[in-house]
Amino acid sequence: MKKIAPIVLVLFSLCLSAQRPKAYKPGEWLKFRIHYGFLNASYATLHLTSEELDSIPVYHVVGRGKTTGFASIFFKVDDTYESYFDRNDGKPYRFIRKVDEGGYTKDIEIDFDYSKNTALLKDNKNEKKYDFPIHDQVQDLVSAAYYLRAKYGVEDLTVGESIGMDMLFDDDGVYQFKLKFLGTDTIRTKFGKVECLKFRPYVQSGRVFREEESLTLWVSNDLNKIPIRIKADLAVGSLKADLDGFNGLKNQFKIIMD
Repeated sequence: MKKIAPIVLVLFSLCLSAQRPKAYKPGEWLKFRIHYGFLNASYATLHLTSEELDSIPVYHVVGRGKTTGFASIFFKVDDTYESYFDRNDGKPYRFIRKVDEGGYTKDIEIDFDYSKNTALLKDNKNEKKYDFPIHDQVQDLVSAAYYLRAKYGVEDLTVGESIGMDMLFDDDGVYQFKLKFLGTDTIRTKFGKVECLKFRPYVQSGRVFREEESLTLWVSNDLNKIPIRIKADLAVGSLKADLDGFNGLKNQFKIIMD
């Protein structure tokens, strides 16, 4: 489960351009219930606000994940992810990652400097610093989800084709993230039946995932493009995350009535 929380926090949505209505607004709050096997393992939340960072108007997203109840006896998770990104073009300016997952810990901050085309990564746990070359299309782990919501609509997608972007969120450096569109699907949720866009994020196989196509993501096929469900085949066991609550959506959340 070590890198599931960021994936859950991170692969949540898709869509909008300057010509289409906005997909989100300040005050949006999403809650997800995460199951690991038969256990109700944890909850994760995402909260979007509007702020200023060094006099730059930004959106600030805080994502938190924590194990609860019986599952916390076996595996404790206490994760916080933050991203500050531009209100207009979605460029990230600061990314914060503080995780404690069963003894696996990270304490990372990244500052993106587009005037120098560099990103300074501070590893506070190990007291190290790294400089990485970047461009103005790079995303962090959290801003990527909102960037996708702000850029792509169903009319921009082709079944079987992938969306790609460069991401930076760890000292491994910038890497190419890919998200394949699988088509539309209707799934049952606690809110009713929801028509979704179905995606296959490509992940690294090995320690966490069984293979690179182990993850499946469903997002609402409406103007919000919020994540509805994620399923993952892990190296050990399986995981499922479902939307459990929401507030402050920009657009109407569409439910299919029987």
